[in-house]
Amino acid sequence: MEKFFREIGSVFTELGEPRILLGAVLFVALFTIIYYFLFKFLRENGAVVFVKIAVPLMVALGLALMCLRNYSGINRYFIFVPFIVMIVVSIVYAVEFKSAIWRKANLKFFGAPKHAIKNYSEVEVSSCIDEIIRALQNMSKNDIGAIIVLSSGNVPERILESGVEINSDITSQLIESIFFPKTPLHDGAMIITGTKIVAAGCFLPLSQKENLPKELGTRHRAGIGITENIDVTTLIVSEETGIISIVKGGNITRYADSELLRKTLSKFYWQDMNAR
Repeated sequence: MEKFFREIGSVFTELGEPRILLGAVLFVALFTIIYYFLFKFLRENGAVVFVKIAVPLMVALGLALMCLRNYSGINRYFIFVPFIVMIVVSIVYAVEFKSAIWRKANLKFFGAPKHAIKNYSEVEVSSCIDEIIRALQNMSKNDIGAIIVLSSGNVPERILESGVEINSDITSQLIESIFFPKTPLHDGAMIITGTKIVAAGCFLPLSQKENLPKELGTRHRAGIGITENIDVTTLIVSEETGIISIVKGGNITRYADSELLRKTLSKFYWQDMNAR
C-alpha cells in the first residue's frame, strides 16, 4: 500500500515545472466537473446502477494510468474517454438530454411571451386554488377530459397561438364550460398564468417516451411532453376513468386527491410564480 501511494506521488513530482503541475490540476478539475454533471444526469434519469458501476471503474482506471511509468502516451487516449462517454449518453438518452437542455434554456430566445409576474395576495391565490380544484373534481366525477398547464409566462408563443386567447379570470364555471364535450376548445390545453386563463384549445408537444403505460392516451402524452421541454406543471383529467394526474418535469403522479392538488397549486403560486 505504501508503495502504491509513493508511485502516485511520483507522478506529480515527475511533472517538473509548476506550470505543468498547474495544467494537470486544471485538467483533473475540468474532467471532475464533466463527470459530476454527467453522472448526475444519469442518476436523475434512472441509470443509478450504471452510475454505481461506472464511478468506481473510472476512478480505478484513472489511478491505474497514473501509476504506469509510461502513462504519458496512454493518457493521450484517456483524454478522449469523457467525450466518448458523453456521446454515448447523448445517443442513448437523446430525449432526456434534449429535455434537460430545454428546461435550462432561457425561453425568450424561443419566442416565449413576456407576461408580467407579480406577487399575489393570499385572497387571490386562495380563490384561484379553490376554483381550479372545484373544476377538476367536477370534471373527474363526470368523466370529462381536461388538461391545464400552470405556467409562469414561459409558454412559447407558437403554443399560445395554436389555441384561442381567453385572458379571463379563473372560475370553475369557465374551466368546465371550456372542457365540456363537443365544445370547440375541449380537446386542447388550457394555459393558466398567474390568476388568468391566458388561452385554451392549445396544441402541446407529445412526449417521446416509449415506456409510458398503455392506458395513457394522447392527452396524457401531451401533458407529459410539455413538462419535458418547459418548466411548467400540468393537471390532467382522464376522459375514460376520471383519474386526476399531476405532471412535473416529465414525471406523472396519478390519482391526485384534493389535498395533493392544493399542495401542488400552493407551491405553484407561492414558490414557482413568486420566485421568478
